[in-house]
Amino acid sequence: MKIYTKTGDKGTTSLIYGQRVAKNDLRVEAYGTCDETNSMIGLALSHLFNENFQGKEIIDTIYHKIQTNLFHVGAELATPKGKEVKWTLTSSDIEEMERQIDDWNESLPELTNFILPGGHPAGAAFHVARTMARRAERCAVSLREEVNPLVLAYLNRLSDLLFVTARYVNYQLGLEEQTLHGKRS
Repeated sequence: MKIYTKTGDKGTTSLIYGQRVAKNDLRVEAYGTCDETNSMIGLALSHLFNENFQGKEIIDTIYHKIQTNLFHVGAELATPKGKEVKWTLTSSDIEEMERQIDDWNESLPELTNFILPGGHPAGAAFHVARTMARRAERCAVSLREEVNPLVLAYLNRLSDLLFVTARYVNYQLGLEEQTLHGKRS
């Protein structure tokens, strides 16, 4: 199977079910940003490959499911209005993220200031993934009437989880957070 098809050489691409749209179509931007988020999560996880700390296995397990879910979210965003979506999110997918956010957040120092993204390369990459998830959410919001509301909730909660994951990784690896005013927390 060839990787290239040449069908996009004139600036269009296919949605699921074959409808051709411009590559700058809002749907393409939304699912493309999910793909970017997914790739950045992969980069973050790769930075943890040789690290050992409490909770690392949980991160690997949770993010394997999230990376899979992001493919499905992208597929849902790539499905034209009125067509059947073969896979959908459930509220339990969101509740699972909320439980993990609460669990990790309880083990972290309380936030009293805004923190600057950074720390360990994995923590910094999780922060970048958070901003990408927020962008995917903004794109999806523009498609609101055409998108499963659970997609919007999923992307919103994912960005929260990515923020807490960045903090959790940095904390577990002994890196202090830098606040907006230059102080370490």
